[in-house]
Amino acid sequence: MQKSDIFHNIPKDLTTEFFEDIVVSDNVKIEKIVSKGHTSPEIGWYDQDKNEWIIVIEGEAILLFEDKEKVELKSGQYLNIPAHKKHKVLWTKPEVHTIWLAVFY
Repeated sequence: MQKSDIFHNIPKDLTTEFFEDIVVSDNVKIEKIVSKGHTSPEIGWYDQDKNEWIIVIEGEAILLFEDKEKVELKSGQYLNIPAHKKHKVLWTKPEVHTIWLAVFY
C-alpha cells in the first residue's frame, strides 16, 4: 500500500487546469482536478457518458447547467451529475486553488 496526499503534487504553473487520475478501473475513475480562476470554454458543454460525483475539497466554484441552473460549491460540498446532464464550469476562485475530486461511474 502506498498512501498519498490530495494537496501534494500541485504544479506551481497553473496556466491550464491540472488533471490527475487517482484510480482507474473498468467501472470507476477518480480524478483530481486543480483550478485557479479556470472556466470551461464559452462554446460547448461537458456531456459525459457516465455519472459524475464531484466534491470541492478546497476553494469555490460555480457550475452552469444547460437548463440555466447555477450551482455554487464551496469546500466540503458535493454534487452528483447524471450522465448526459450538460454542464460547464462557470467560475472558480482566482485567488486560491480549487481542488476537486471527480468520481466517474
